[in-house]
Amino acid sequence: MTRYGLIGHPLTHSFSQKYFSEKFAREGITNARYDLFDMPDIAQALPALFTLAGLQGLNVTIPHKTAVLPFLDQLDSSAKKVGAVNVIRLEKDGTKTGFNSDYYGFRQSLEEAWSKARSLTDLATMKALVLGTGGASKAVVAALDDLGISYKIVSRKPDANGIVYADISTLISDYYLVINCSPVGMYPAVNAAPDLPYELITAHHFLYDLIYNPAETEFMRRGQAQGATVMNGYQMLVLQAEKAWAIWQEK
Repeated sequence: MTRYGLIGHPLTHSFSQKYFSEKFAREGITNARYDLFDMPDIAQALPALFTLAGLQGLNVTIPHKTAVLPFLDQLDSSAKKVGAVNVIRLEKDGTKTGFNSDYYGFRQSLEEAWSKARSLTDLATMKALVLGTGGASKAVVAALDDLGISYKIVSRKPDANGIVYADISTLISDYYLVINCSPVGMYPAVNAAPDLPYELITAHHFLYDLIYNPAETEFMRRGQAQGATVMNGYQMLVLQAEKAWAIWQEK
């Protein structure tokens, strides 16, 4: 039996387990299973998991996307670019390689969405606000860099490379792409939304929420009420999952 799974904490619900279980059933893959491995602390649990019979690959979610780095033997260019790992492949020689499929999922989903939103400014001339500084935002920033999109990172605490939420009101009229990489608004806190001046959002804005549960977040609802184009993170998740599967099959 070929084994795959997801590590993170807490794992109260999992897109990945549902997606891969359905994929295996749909495609007649009978010799594989996908499990959840809740790991509050990876120091001992991850090396032990690597010895699991049949284990071929893992997905990695919060809070371990950077914490796994010392446990890997090499990094793919995608992981080096992002500085975080969300896919681990166990190689035939026993080594472990880290990848980042979030990068591919975000970039492809953004480009596909933009091609359909004809009323929006050309993507190459767009400027973006990236809300949050976690592992997901690292993948988003790497994709924006490669797309030539200038951006500012927004966080609750100021640093040399970003701004705080109080500064957004002076920028929002020029930064039409707003990407929520924070967990604000995720189930079960569905009434929460990032602290933005939503009254300044217009039909020229594109609000992309990496959250997929709920399918329509408060962030999206408030943007849509102002005429903005909105999108959730489901397509990104599907694309990154398929990229992870392709990575695991390449060995």
